Amino acid sequence: MLRKSKHRVEPLEAPYADDTAAALQLLGPPIVLFRVLARRPQRALGIAGWGHYYLSRDVALSLRQRELVIDRTTALCGADYEWAVHVAYFRQKAALSEAQLLSLASGSHHDPCWTDVADRAVLQAVDDLHRTHDLGDTSWADLVRAVGEDGAIDVMLLCGWYHAISFVVRGLRLPLEPGTTALIDAAEPG
Repeated sequence: MLRKSKHRVEPLEAPYADDTAAALQLLGPPIVLFRVLARRPQRALGIAGWGHYYLSRDVALSLRQRELVIDRTTALCGADYEWAVHVAYFRQKAALSEAQLLSLASGSHHDPCWTDVADRAVLQAVDDLHRTHDLGDTSWADLVRAVGEDGAIDVMLLCGWYHAISFVVRGLRLPLEPGTTALIDAAEPG
């Protein structure tokens, strides 16, 4: 993981201008990333629309499948900040075991902790998308069997979106949120 001691852009601090406060309200809790994005309220509003769909029950994936995509993508990108936020908030809701977190951080969909065929298909698709920017016919067929065609489209879009988020959090050198654990720490036993 890329570790730098100082982030590159200062996040906004309260009190916020009215348009900024409205944008932050839509984004969610005022974590560092959201306070950086809200430096331009229109940018934050645009991102909020995307996030509301993908973090809602309207997405064509289960919460677990969604988090597998996000956690694996951010791990492959080395995005400690985003990995840590999602693991801290969604690990229990997604029913991810310690072995599965370790595998997401540095393993493979072939690891013995992945006993569910749908989990393996989602992870294989994320790995393929990250490595080749494409899905081969076998990966596509496995993914569609696991999550349906609309779910497969959501996997591809979500994977791409979290590549973009990973670029931002790494490029800005965002510090971890209080109470979260870095990806590199999660991958180290003990």
